[in-house]
Amino acid sequence: MRGRGVVTTRSGDEDARPVDLLERDFCAPAPNTKWVADFTYVRTRSGFVYAAFVVDCFARVIVGWNVARRMTTDLVLGAVEQAIWDREIQPSDDEDRDRLVFHSDAGSQYLSIAHTERLTEAGIDPSVGSVGDAYDNALAESIIGLYKLELVNNLGPWRGVDDLELETLLWVDWWNHRRLTGKTTPTVKEEAYYRHHTPANTPAVKETSLY
Repeated sequence: MRGRGVVTTRSGDEDARPVDLLERDFCAPAPNTKWVADFTYVRTRSGFVYAAFVVDCFARVIVGWNVARRMTTDLVLGAVEQAIWDREIQPSDDEDRDRLVFHSDAGSQYLSIAHTERLTEAGIDPSVGSVGDAYDNALAESIIGLYKLELVNNLGPWRGVDDLELETLLWVDWWNHRRLTGKTTPTVKEEAYYRHHTPANTPAVKETSLY
């Protein structure tokens, strides 16, 4: 059962926001071609805490995440910075190479100047779905739903942001390296891809398991 929640999507200027480059197609031909992002709220004993995630569409690897007390641009930027660092994303002058697409909802945090400039600096194309339509960002919504089901609702509540941050770290590591999504784990699926493709054509995955 779900009660009344917190509004996390406050749309920005509709005329200025990027177009939807995914159009609900969350299948990716390779890692680092499509990322989706979203954030959610978590009730703790000391108030609401917010958790943001960035997910690679190819194998559903969570490549970036952040936990904070406020749902500001810094919340989502923290997850983006972690993803860019983890995947070693850098701008490319190769016009033949497909650019990485970063897809989110129309929340003001994702449409902020700081967020847009960071994507541009990294050579990433922003993509934004329509306002109030969860299907336009269904993959991110689905993984956040599992985060809430498997961790937040199952093991909470927590005292505050520090406790939730630690548990989120452990959950993300479990999701990426041990939880089955289909027939295998996200990282095993990526490793299989790289074994069958020339390293010169695609960047290597940085192993970040805690174990």
